[in-house]
Amino acid sequence: MTELLLAIVVVVLSAAGLGLGLALGRGPARSSCGAAACRPETRCDTCPLKRAATATGDER
Repeated sequence: MTELLLAIVVVVLSAAGLGLGLALGRGPARSSCGAAACRPETRCDTCPLKRAATATGDER
């Protein structure tokens, strides 16, 4: 039971930290696009990894 409460507290604190950062004008959390690193067809047009691959001609 203690582990469950601890896990809930950690998740709530994480969500509160993200929300507080957003409320204070820091902007939304950004991802690294790392999940799509090996699949260029799934990358977004604004993804920095796709832009770098396109610029170097390394479009897989």
